[in-house]
Amino acid sequence: MFSGGSYDEVARWLRVFLTSHAKRENPRAEVVLDDDDALHGRAYRARLRLGERLSEPMEFDFKDVADHRGELAWCAALAARTRAQVRGLLASGSATDARAR
Repeated sequence: MFSGGSYDEVARWLRVFLTSHAKRENPRAEVVLDDDDALHGRAYRARLRLGERLSEPMEFDFKDVADHRGELAWCAALAARTRAQVRGLLASGSATDARAR
């Protein structure tokens, strides 16, 4: 159904997928995909941003995303991972904000 595609098409799908699940945790969450030339054509690196906070990078192999983006179980695991990262950013922000007071 959704498997395969060009590098740019799969990147677009990945950005939209990550964004939609990140925003379920917090509407201000954003996705940043690295434009690293060394990754182009073979992999992606994404971070989630919430205000000034950035998550640890998540790396994805192009072929892995292209082959599995139509599989419910794979997508569910990626959605859970994304939402957990945003929750982590929210928690770290709360602790930081509380210490600043």
